[in-house]
Amino acid sequence: MNLIRKISIGRDYKNDAMHYSVGQEVFGGHTITEIIETEGEYQIFISKNDEILPWKHFNKNMAIAIEFNLEY
Repeated sequence: MNLIRKISIGRDYKNDAMHYSVGQEVFGGHTITEIIETEGEYQIFISKNDEILPWKHFNKNMAIAIEFNLEY
């Protein structure tokens, strides 16, 4: 199960941050399918027509807020 539900990138969460949520439609009909934490970064994967692609990654030195999936 994917534990990360939403990631927000930016110092000012309320006004200037970029927010990415699992299930959000982005980039011309693609859907965010997973947000994964690795050793040095967070990666966002998107899908369209059953094809999963890496889309964005952010290193952990950036201002990041994480929301976890609470449905266990």
